[in-house]
Amino acid sequence: MARFYGAVGFADGDVTAPGVFRESIVERPYRGDFVRNTVRWSTGSEMNDELRMDHSISIISDPYAETHVSLIRYVTWMGSKWKVTSVQIQRPRIILQIGGEYHDQLS
Repeated sequence: MARFYGAVGFADGDVTAPGVFRESIVERPYRGDFVRNTVRWSTGSEMNDELRMDHSISIISDPYAETHVSLIRYVTWMGSKWKVTSVQIQRPRIILQIGGEYHDQLS
């Protein structure tokens, strides 16, 4: 089983103007294991197929992650940010399913 060490991005919503919300990201480092490690190409309406990571990463939880589990947005791995598509809590671990690339909000 491969090991994981990387940042997990948590979104924290801010009100920038009345009725306008913007997510600010808090990154925290975590370590864990890859539970499932697969890659696939998703076909769609684009000219080039999109790379999708169907990895499951089991991270060792801490109190911050347990209280902010609904705010997890992405995992940083191999120099890219990958979107978290589902989260499963199995104390003392949290299993993160990652999919396509995560795209930051524009400034």
